[in-house]
Amino acid sequence: MELSEHIKTANVEDVTLRRPFHPALRGTLCVTSHHLLFSDGKDEASWQLLILLKNIDAIEKSVEILFGYPRAVGSSGTITIKCKDLLVLQLEIPGMEECLNIASSIEALSSLESVTEMYPFFYRPSHLTLSGPWGLSSMEQYYKQTERLWDRWRISTVNSDYSVCLSYPSAVIVPREVDDDMLIRSARFRQGGRFPVLSYCHHRNGMVIMRSSQPLTGANKKSCKEDELLLRAVIDGSKLGYIIDLRSAQQAQQARMTGGGFESKSCYSDWKRFHRHHERGKVVQESLIKLVEACSDPSHSVDRWLSKLENSKWLSHVHSALCTAGLVVECVERDGHSVLVHGSEGTDNTLLVSSLAQLILDPASRTVTGFLCLLEREWIQAGHPFQQRCAHSAYSHARLKQECPSFLLLLDCVWQVWRQFPLALEFSEALLLRLAQEVYASNYGTFLCNSEQERCAAGVKENTHCLFQSLLRPDIEEQYLNPLYEPTDLVIWPSVHPQSLQLWTGLFLRWTEYAQNMEEAREEVWSIVKEHREQAGPDRTNNMLSTHCDTLTPFENLMDELTIL
Repeated sequence: MELSEHIKTANVEDVTLRRPFHPALRGTLCVTSHHLLFSDGKDEASWQLLILLKNIDAIEKSVEILFGYPRAVGSSGTITIKCKDLLVLQLEIPGMEECLNIASSIEALSSLESVTEMYPFFYRPSHLTLSGPWGLSSMEQYYKQTERLWDRWRISTVNSDYSVCLSYPSAVIVPREVDDDMLIRSARFRQGGRFPVLSYCHHRNGMVIMRSSQPLTGANKKSCKEDELLLRAVIDGSKLGYIIDLRSAQQAQQARMTGGGFESKSCYSDWKRFHRHHERGKVVQESLIKLVEACSDPSHSVDRWLSKLENSKWLSHVHSALCTAGLVVECVERDGHSVLVHGSEGTDNTLLVSSLAQLILDPASRTVTGFLCLLEREWIQAGHPFQQRCAHSAYSHARLKQECPSFLLLLDCVWQVWRQFPLALEFSEALLLRLAQEVYASNYGTFLCNSEQERCAAGVKENTHCLFQSLLRPDIEEQYLNPLYEPTDLVIWPSVHPQSLQLWTGLFLRWTEYAQNMEEAREEVWSIVKEHREQAGPDRTNNMLSTHCDTLTPFENLMDELTIL
């Protein structure tokens, strides 16, 4: 079926658009295969609104009723469009039939399941070309650039045809003394074939962060000699390693009843296991829904709003992620031991914790390029199922399947770090907001599919453009730079006290008057900072950086200090 066949009514005149912070506009509404276009049509320089249909999370429609029946003559209808980036629009459409046709067309085209029918396969901007390498870095390039890995680690292409693990990339980094046959046997012992692979090697002491899925010990307490040898090779020469299991001890025990399990002390005597409970899947998705519901209703009193915010438990998930990432950092940096991180499948919370730990540990991950490379390596290539997890956002009325805002939770955690250390990250909040929007609906192919294997099968790299490469174009990257940034080699330790974690207003209150005022104030602050830095030089700012990396200082206090430069 051609995409155009889903369009029952292509355009309607005299449509009234209502959107936040703007007066109502009357104009023409057009539906294309991938976009919803509104134009006020006043002249050649008319104002236009273009919405990617993939960004639409829910449609609510109503028509005027007379004596129990829709009015046939002079009738009208209203469509409320709720987007995945949390924007809510209203369209008043003359004509009942036109209203229902427009709604039906949007519903069909916003829920396309075939990857090759999605807009990234049709997006062809003049400034980009499909020729050349796709992405920022491969695992082979990362290995070549990390000299401290060369003695004890190697690149394995055992998964080159994705037969060992469907969700892993074609190349992974593993201990040099472990051969590919051992990796295959270890993969059979891990859920989904996700055997332990290297995620990060610390530049200070050579300790590593590994990640995997749970071992399939089952009720009979099965073991795998090759898996044990693999982990023993990780800590070669070290007395101890730590396993951070992202489930409670009770959940790990219960997993054995369904074929899963955990690493027993008798088989993994060189490893000490910690359990840190993290919610996953439906629980986190429902938490996001409750949070957005609370933020979308301005009628609540302050007490009622705070109560709904607390009941959503979103900040509890942020707290858990940062706490566990801090534990990983403490094991690697302070105790000098390697760490294996896993939950059940190893595709959500595992990636969340390993990514945050690297941001805290590694100065390179705090640059724009380094951060995007981190996301590419730890989320895109590592097999986070974006298509499943981001099928819907917080407004959809569809029954929850495999949706879970794991990546959005990561961005929120990174924002908390950025807010506490406003000089330590090269990128600004604007980059995080851009990524939060792109992960749900994008012109680019970066977040399509659920794994590298699926992207290869669909021809994503050959037929779409890479978001990260586009963001690093000099004219684009400048929009996302932090003018306060001063590099530091120090480990940054974010506070996880309740008073230190705040609601990410830039995202969740993005379409409110408060957020608009804050954005204007932020832009004014940035312009003042740039002006004073040009006049006073960086020395004063360098002194401030060392102070703020050793003692957590609220962002607002830092702004006060900058105004007197």
